[in-house]
Amino acid sequence: MTFGVRLRAALLSLPATMTLAACSISNAASDDRPTPRPSTPARTSVVMFLGDSYTAGGRESPPARTYAADTARLLRWQVIVGGRGGTGFATPGSKREPFAALFERQLSWRPPPDMLIVSGGHNDRNRPPAQVGTAARDLLFRVKARWPGTHLVLLGPMWGTGTPEPSVLRIRDALEGVAHEVGIPFIDPLREQWITGDLRDGTGNAPHYILRDRVHPTPAGHRYIATRLAADLERLDLAHPVRRP
Repeated sequence: MTFGVRLRAALLSLPATMTLAACSISNAASDDRPTPRPSTPARTSVVMFLGDSYTAGGRESPPARTYAADTARLLRWQVIVGGRGGTGFATPGSKREPFAALFERQLSWRPPPDMLIVSGGHNDRNRPPAQVGTAARDLLFRVKARWPGTHLVLLGPMWGTGTPEPSVLRIRDALEGVAHEVGIPFIDPLREQWITGDLRDGTGNAPHYILRDRVHPTPAGHRYIATRLAADLERLDLAHPVRRP
């Protein structure tokens, strides 16, 4: 059984009432052994996300049931999710706040996390790739300056159903170049084909994982995306990140 299959099975078995905070379990010593001295529990990773409606939730999914929250449940993180639907690196959304403004208002004033995952690009598909790349570069360098010990991961745009538009592929390429320039991992859901097929013709996994709007994930889709992200983070040795000194 592959790691991704095991992750998916583990996530789907989690109770719906599980909180986002990680929990630790210790076994009581048997009666015939000396009582051990209390030990400090393993440190729980604190991870932040910044993104659009896929990440932060919206009318389609409550924030506590997006892939970001599901990934935290799966990997036993403590999680803080920032962002807003309709936003991007260069796209400000209805409240006129692109990712950089959302980072400053929602996240930057908090103690530095072990890792920040920035996810987006779908809503930037109608912007020039160079503009999106510049905005992403400025944001990531700002984060590195603010939190020099925090691990950063850039998660590229997702696509709900059918073949991704050429414009979103150009945005993906621009973001991948920025990640290489900044020196951080880039995870590419499009190249890895997290979502396949088309909802309208019933092909691939899209009919099960994407809503009728052909954009946003179903609850099962969010849980599935969490397993794919967790598998990639495990490959990058970032499933349980610890902030650098």
